[in-house]
Amino acid sequence: MWFYIKLKSVILTYKKCFLFLTGRGILRGIAVLSKQDTIEVEGIVEEALPNARFKVKIEKNNKINIIDAHISGKLRMNYIRIIPGDKVTVEISPYDLKKGRIIWRFK
Repeated sequence: MWFYIKLKSVILTYKKCFLFLTGRGILRGIAVLSKQDTIEVEGIVEEALPNARFKVKIEKNNKINIIDAHISGKLRMNYIRIIPGDKVTVEISPYDLKKGRIIWRFK
């Protein structure tokens, strides 16, 4: 499992991401996060909800987090079906870490 924030020119590690997102530390020389900057994580679909939403389980350092996620437009256009138990990549906004968008389904 991997965890990083995509910035235009910088990739932050998990520890720096935590400090940056919680406001406990100020990283000099790094731009402020914008709407285009996202956190990508891998997870497993736990439950299917109405309106193409899912509960996705993300495990990091023996901590389990469950987030709400919806399907991205490309997956909808190509009729990619997602069922509970599938391994997926979720894109999370740095502003709300409990909601995300499913951007990839692994085979």
